[in-house]
Amino acid sequence: MPESSPASVLDLAPILPVVVLHDAADAVPLARALVAGGLPAIEVTLRTPAALEAVRAIARGVPGAVAGAGTVITPEQVSRCVAAGARFLVSPGWTDVLLTAMTRSGVPFLPGVSTASEVVALLERGVREMKFFPAGAAGGTAYLKSLAGPLPQARFCPTGGITPDSAPDYLALPNVGCVGGSWMVPADAVAARDWPRVERLAREAAALSAGVPCR
Repeated sequence: MPESSPASVLDLAPILPVVVLHDAADAVPLARALVAGGLPAIEVTLRTPAALEAVRAIARGVPGAVAGAGTVITPEQVSRCVAAGARFLVSPGWTDVLLTAMTRSGVPFLPGVSTASEVVALLERGVREMKFFPAGAAGGTAYLKSLAGPLPQARFCPTGGITPDSAPDYLALPNVGCVGGSWMVPADAVAARDWPRVERLAREAAALSAGVPCR
């Protein structure tokens, strides 16, 4: 188990950058830019062959970062991500087998849900923190607001279709701890290794929660 794993992914920062890296050599400078911009928690998605090495590089080379792994869908990936230094795990959905592996991993995790039935099923299993995905397509803020009444014990990180314009609306909901998005790490900026631009976008993203009322 990685040292100093956070107690809760949702409380690390209001905005969780969702990162796709094709070259692990970009991981450290990208993470440094995000941390400098005020976004220490970083979800590296397992969508490329470079992802695990990127997690490892951030975990070892950027002390201020909290490196996590996303798009985790198998128990094998759970083990490999934790071995690489991932301090949290995120999945787009869940099964009993995957949930068992994530629970046994020793690091916090966010299993993905998009329906009330999935939320209830996780609550039955003692899981209270979840990823709401795909947020925009699954009903957005209106759907999450409707869940807050009957299921107040569930907390969410909405991801999927979140923008700088919609993020504050999600963050204002009582059952949302943070939101995930990729607008602060645009593909063209990463391809150009324009880390000052990434830092600026990260700083703007971190500031989005400043005007959100206390919940």
